[in-house]
Amino acid sequence: MIDVIKTYPLATVISIKDNEPLITHLPLVYEEGKLIGHIDIYNPQAKLLKNNNEVAVIFSGPECYISPSIYSTTQLPTWNYIKVHLTGTAKAIESKAALKQSLITMTKFLEAPEHKYVLEANNPRLDSNLAYIEMFEIEIKNWDGKFKLSQDKKPKDIKAAREELVRVNQESIRHFIDRIF
Repeated sequence: MIDVIKTYPLATVISIKDNEPLITHLPLVYEEGKLIGHIDIYNPQAKLLKNNNEVAVIFSGPECYISPSIYSTTQLPTWNYIKVHLTGTAKAIESKAALKQSLITMTKFLEAPEHKYVLEANNPRLDSNLAYIEMFEIEIKNWDGKFKLSQDKKPKDIKAAREELVRVNQESIRHFIDRIF
């Protein structure tokens, strides 16, 4: 599950306010039992990511429809996916120095492995934006991995489903991007 978080760090963060869900998509970095993130102070969810409020977080890995045509045996259509659901308590980190360092650290993590860009501590744009960003951490209380990958099939069919997951994801990304750009 940690590999999913590190490979697909854009999380869906869910909080409840007045019986209404607030949902934001944010990159989160895993650090030994907790998640570190940053949010715009004007995001309505920012106020809920402090004071030990409960949150749910979903990380999504690759997913796709699996046609029975790829199997060597008779099957029904299905959907394969990788998800990690977490719940925990969020609290604000008030230190601007910690926020600045965290933004630098997150950029380094997200730029890996090539590190084509380095966010420098003396970047004036970084300093001018610190007032508009809040840092928070989520202490993870519960983990739930949802890995539906045709594990109940014969080894030959598991391999075919794996290859289909890779193929469909690569093709669907290309086709989608071509349509919208």
